[in-house]
Amino acid sequence: MQIKTLILGAGAAGLMCAAHAGAGTLVIDHARAPGEKIRISGGGRCNFTNLGTEPARFLSQNPHFCKSALARYTQWDFIELVSRHNIAWHEKTLGQLFCDGKATQIVAMLLREMEAAGAELWLQTSLRELTHANGIYTARLERDGRETVIRAQTLVVATGGRSIPKMGATGLAYDIAKQFGHALVPPRPGLVPLTFPEGRFADLAGVALPARVTAGGTSFDEALLFTHRGLSGPSILQASSYWHEGEEICVNLSPAIDPAAHLRAARKGAGKRSLTTELRQILPERLVGHLADHLDLSGNLADLSDTRAEALSQALRNWTLRPSGSEGWRTAEVTLGGVDTDGLDSKTMASKTVPGLHFIGEAVDVTGWLGGYNFQWAWASGAAAGRSIAAG
Repeated sequence: MQIKTLILGAGAAGLMCAAHAGAGTLVIDHARAPGEKIRISGGGRCNFTNLGTEPARFLSQNPHFCKSALARYTQWDFIELVSRHNIAWHEKTLGQLFCDGKATQIVAMLLREMEAAGAELWLQTSLRELTHANGIYTARLERDGRETVIRAQTLVVATGGRSIPKMGATGLAYDIAKQFGHALVPPRPGLVPLTFPEGRFADLAGVALPARVTAGGTSFDEALLFTHRGLSGPSILQASSYWHEGEEICVNLSPAIDPAAHLRAARKGAGKRSLTTELRQILPERLVGHLADHLDLSGNLADLSDTRAEALSQALRNWTLRPSGSEGWRTAEVTLGGVDTDGLDSKTMASKTVPGLHFIGEAVDVTGWLGGYNFQWAWASGAAAGRSIAAG
C-alpha cells in the first residue's frame, strides 16, 4: 500500500497533524480508541489549552525552539476550532480552559477534522519494522492478526513520551530517533508527585493548603497536598519539572499571610491564647500539630517576642525539604526531555538530516507547565508538521 504520509500515534499531536496534512495520510495506533490522553485529561473534561500560553511556560534545552510553532498556531486558533464545532467550554483558574461536557468531544472534533482532510485511521495496529531507502519509508504493520506493508513518502512520529505506561506509553519515538541518527535529551518524568522517606508525612496525608513551592529557581503559587508517599498538588507537580534528583525544594506554607505580622496583631488582643491555637487560624490544624514536633510552638502569644515571631515566620515561609525521588513514570503527566530540537526545523518539525521525517508533540524536548500547555504544544507542533506536509 502506497501513501503520502504515515503518522505513528493517534494522540493529540498525531490527530492534529492528520487534520492539516491532507489526503493520502494514514494514522496508526496500537490502542483500541484514539486520543486516550485527551479522554482522561482534566477529570474527563479535557483542559485543552491555556489563555496564558507563551514560550516562557515551556521547558526545553533550547527555550527558543517552541516559539515558531506556538506563534503560528495559537491558543486562540484552537479556541476558534472548538467554538466552530459548537463545543461549550469554560475558564477555570490561571487561564485553564475546559469542556463544559466531556473530553470525548475534543476527540470527536479532531476525528471529524481529520476525515474532512481525507486522512484515514487504523487502530489496534502495531509497528513491527521500519526502514527508509530511496526516499521511501517502509513500515511493516500488524493489524487484526495480519501483516500489512505500508510505503510512505513522509513519516511523522507522534507516539508521545514515557509517561502513563498503563495507557501503553513506550519509548518508541526515542528508538526511531536513534535509528535515524537523532540525539536525545535524556527523558525523565515531569508534572509528578515528589516522594520522601517512608512515613515522613504519613500523619498529614490528605491535608491540603495554598503554598508557594520553589525548585530550580522557579516558584509556583498553587495548592499543595500531603500524601502517604510525600507531596503532591498543583504546586508540587509544577515544581517537579524544575527539580532534579538530590536537590532541595523550598515550601512557603503561608504565601498570602505574613505569620509574624499576624501573630503580632493577635498578641495585642488575645495574649493568653496559645501560639498553636493562633497558628490554626492560618494553617491546617494537623499541619500545626506536625510542625510542633519540629519547631518550638510552646507558650502563649503574650510570651512571644518579635524576634521569635520573625524567626517562626521565616521557618514557615522557607521550609527546606529534600525529596528522595518522585513517583516516576507511573503517575507523571508528561515527559521532560525527548528528541533533541537541535536536529529539527522549528517551523516544520522536520528532521534536518533525514528527508520526510518529522517528530511532534511530547516526543520532542518541549514540555509545558500544568494547565493545558502541553495540549497547546501538541496542537501547535501537529499543525506545523501537517501544514508543511500539505504544502510539500
